[in-house]
Amino acid sequence: MVAVGLCGAALATAVAAAPAQARQARPEGVSGAGWRLKDSGTDARFRGLAAVSRTTAWVAGSKGTVLLTHDGGRGWRDVSPPGAEGLEFRDVEAFDGRRAVVLAIGEGEASRVFRTDDAGATWTETFRNTDPRAFYDCVTFFDARNGIALSDPVEGKYRVLATGDGGRSWR
Repeated sequence: MVAVGLCGAALATAVAAAPAQARQARPEGVSGAGWRLKDSGTDARFRGLAAVSRTTAWVAGSKGTVLLTHDGGRGWRDVSPPGAEGLEFRDVEAFDGRRAVVLAIGEGEASRVFRTDDAGATWTETFRNTDPRAFYDCVTFFDARNGIALSDPVEGKYRVLATGDGGRSWR
């Protein structure tokens, strides 16, 4: 099932718990709005979501899973990087329906970044952490080229990676 983060789960619980009468009342001009549980075809737990349009979104989560929808969530396609089953993806940043970057979390070499330019048909590992004390746990982009990834502090100092080429390389 597709469920994203604690905030999304709390909101879905609140909607489900609301009285039926309240759920049926909709603002004038709004029809069909509401939550529907959709089967993702996996039992992975998702922590990353990047919606790039009304119809296209990426999710990333446990067991090295990355899913992509082009139909507004009605169906999800598994586009996970090959060999990533042991990784825990925490974050996904997508630029459109073809280009995305995912971050795997964990100590040492478990912290990795992957990039796709072809909607997940192929993936390139663009960063692998070599410091066993570092634990990269978030990535963000300011535009399609410039982004950063952040590690928990090591010896009181944050480790920050930067990219200026859309996640193809990191420094």
